[in-house]
Amino acid sequence: MTTQDAIVTVRDLRKEYGTLVAVDAVNFDINRGETLALLGPNGAGKSTTIEILEGYRDRSSGDVRVLGIDPQHGGLNWKAQLGIVLQSTGEPGTATVREQLTHFAGFYPHPRSVDEVIEAVGLANKATSRIRSLSGGQRRRVDVALGIIGRPQLLFLDEPTTGFDPEARHEFWDLIRSLKQEGTTILLTTHYLDEAAQLSDRAAIIAGGRLVEIAPIDEIGGADARVPVVRWREAGTWREERTSEPGAFVARLYATLGTEPDSLEVIRPSLEDIYLGIANTRAAASPAASPRALHPPTASPPPSAPLWSLPARQNDHKGALGESGDGAATTQDAATTTKHEEPVA
Repeated sequence: MTTQDAIVTVRDLRKEYGTLVAVDAVNFDINRGETLALLGPNGAGKSTTIEILEGYRDRSSGDVRVLGIDPQHGGLNWKAQLGIVLQSTGEPGTATVREQLTHFAGFYPHPRSVDEVIEAVGLANKATSRIRSLSGGQRRRVDVALGIIGRPQLLFLDEPTTGFDPEARHEFWDLIRSLKQEGTTILLTTHYLDEAAQLSDRAAIIAGGRLVEIAPIDEIGGADARVPVVRWREAGTWREERTSEPGAFVARLYATLGTEPDSLEVIRPSLEDIYLGIANTRAAASPAASPRALHPPTASPPPSAPLWSLPARQNDHKGALGESGDGAATTQDAATTTKHEEPVA
């Protein structure tokens, strides 16, 4: 991937809150049309990094470009090209699905068809239902619908399936895959490592405010981290062997035992196994540094307001298009509003 291919470029990103360094020397690109999973423990610097990319927080130093623009100076035209699906919205849900989408479509110069979006997220039979009457999975589909109504080039997904049952999660994954097929670039944060493996082209791992690993999903951690493990029970005792040739090892084991090994398993490390290995290695290598960013001071939450899919996060009850807490829209640029500078995860 070259810089010319990238829709997001981050170079030497650093964010300080007084003496606390939340993000330090972070570098990565996101290619147009790809999905990047940003992984890490709570307090690692993920949310700070993403909010800088969204234009919600100013960086302390480094260079960031999103769609070719510095997020600290992104205007309304730039913000209209972003879709943001937050973990929670605080929305009362008194409007119907169609009413809410129609309202938000008016914020964008070239929105998608409301009915097209409702169909795309699988809510055609709920279009006239009030949002508060929907199930959790259906409400999350509304969140995504609001995130894509403006035809975003870049979609931010923050813990999109938290609280979903397995069926709803898989349905949501199908929706995200369809957006990817349309060419939408996606930055995903999730604590579900199987979700990252299913949806992402690459994964980046942040720990202690630093980017410690970034690679394609099927390469992250390196070849050694992906060596399969053969497990079996022999004489009542569990045994295991790491080997890059599990088939040959099982054949030799069968020949040695003269019978099928009891409770035989061949386990290939999952993304979660690899992630935990990287995180544990990092913690062991830098025990003194870990608490610095893994346990930042608790921040007060920003004020509740309709967050949904405005092109930037709310600041002092005003979104990127200046929507106030009572729903009256203005053309005020969010760059003129006060920004909260509490440390976040």
